[in-house]
Amino acid sequence: MFGELEGQMKKRIEVSVGGLSEALDRFEQVWRKAEKGEVRPAEVRLTFESLPVLLRNLTPARWTLLERLKRDGPLSINELSRRLGRHYKNVHTDVSRLIELGLIERRTDQRVVVAWDIVSAEMRLAA
Repeated sequence: MFGELEGQMKKRIEVSVGGLSEALDRFEQVWRKAEKGEVRPAEVRLTFESLPVLLRNLTPARWTLLERLKRDGPLSINELSRRLGRHYKNVHTDVSRLIELGLIERRTDQRVVVAWDIVSAEMRLAA
């Protein structure tokens, strides 16, 4: 039964802008809840130090690449570049960065696939 439920769950990553202190606060909250026996589902986060850094890494072209790959994947980089109508070298560079960030995975057959069903983004204005 657990396997059936697991297969129905959507894989989610949260993308945000924040600093080390916020990450440590989240860690402390989870730690305290765990000490009390409260179990929380694992969460995956990708945090950038600032909005400009986030936008340098998740450009409109890379977002379009993620959408196309999620819809059509898994694909080779060559096929992905053909479907996007972009030069192979640029798509390869983008895919490599998205792999480093953990948004894309390379399979053993060298095709790439989006690792997530949901990418949610949160950007807070400074207080």
